[in-house]
Amino acid sequence: MAATDDLSSQRFYHGTRADLKPGDLIQPGHTSNYGKRNKTVYVYLTGTLDAAVWGAELALGEGPGRIYMVEPTGPIMDDPNLTNARYPGNPTKSYRSREPLRVTGEVTDWQGHSPETIQAMKDRIKGLEPIDD
Repeated sequence: MAATDDLSSQRFYHGTRADLKPGDLIQPGHTSNYGKRNKTVYVYLTGTLDAAVWGAELALGEGPGRIYMVEPTGPIMDDPNLTNARYPGNPTKSYRSREPLRVTGEVTDWQGHSPETIQAMKDRIKGLEPIDD
């Protein structure tokens, strides 16, 4: 899969439960939030706040969901978990990278989904394995 070009002016987000601060790096190698929970070989980012909200709400772990503004430190590519492999195009502007993401700030005024909507999504993705090739 080729790296995505010409995204230098795009704002990117990452949803998680981790407590981070500007300058921190989000790196591959953490336990996945999905499927068999293998170690990740990618870090994930999105160009839409809504997709980052889902990331924060679906992330495993303790603490509140958080959304960070991030910048990639290396090439990024379309995330096949949310693009052509499973959905046409890239409507959520979802990407991944083998290189770390640098936290540049935090979004604190986001609106989450209802508990029922979150549970419906969890049920929908249960057993789904990430595409990590």
